[in-house]
Amino acid sequence: MSTLPPRAGRRCHNAINPLHSTVYFSPDLGKELAELGIDDSNAAYFASRGAALGAVGPGTVTATFYNFNHELVARHLPAVWSVASPQAVLDARLRAVDTTLRRLLGPEIIDSPELAEAAGLALRAAEACTRHARPLYAAHADLPVPEQPHLAYWHAGTLLREHRGDGHLAALVAAGLDPVEALVSHTATGKGMSPRWVLATRGWRRTDWEEAAERLRGRGLLDGEGELTEAGVALRAELEDTTDRMDLAPYEHLGAEGVERLTELARGFLITAASAGAFPADLVGKG
Repeated sequence: MSTLPPRAGRRCHNAINPLHSTVYFSPDLGKELAELGIDDSNAAYFASRGAALGAVGPGTVTATFYNFNHELVARHLPAVWSVASPQAVLDARLRAVDTTLRRLLGPEIIDSPELAEAAGLALRAAEACTRHARPLYAAHADLPVPEQPHLAYWHAGTLLREHRGDGHLAALVAAGLDPVEALVSHTATGKGMSPRWVLATRGWRRTDWEEAAERLRGRGLLDGEGELTEAGVALRAELEDTTDRMDLAPYEHLGAEGVERLTELARGFLITAASAGAFPADLVGKG
């Protein structure tokens, strides 16, 4: 039985994770990796998020990232490691994080005691994350914690993001949702990436999207208009509840008061970053 209010961990994750993800939308990451010789946006993403795993091939990234077309991944891996080593990519990513957060949050927040406090709380929560069957989390947990508070906060956000994400993929597999079905059903909630963004970044074709939607309709999860049915809404809710249960440990470890404070701080940082243009305007939606 949890000692936390219902969905407290999820709310905290939803406040921390978007700020963490800003680097993957940032021109600063592309600039840093281009200086290493990686100038394709897909190669940059696979390399920068996957570098903690080492110089892995496409199979490992397809497995751990889940919702990308393997053909797209194989187009760039392992070739990207002949251009730059995983350590060089990790160093470039951290430089991009530094530049991005300084630009989005401004010096007042970067140097604030609140950001240092948030870093300490997030790192304390991450102490209770577990490595078993969580490959992306485990790989990042082996990396050193940066000294500067804003970078330490981002690093802790990485650990919490990948810990929850690894668990969520297990829930998707258990629910029988393949990568494209997971994307289609998430978009249908109104909270997922828009189809345009999915198709532009995940390597799937419009026919893949339509075929996945048809499979979901066959299971009674999607209606003829592309909206979730009652059963579809229930399945997506159960997926999040299952993920919450598998991701409870870090937030229980932090405690109710710490989770509430971390959520409050994280939301403030996120609002500031979003106001500074951290995310594409059309990133989320059904259209």
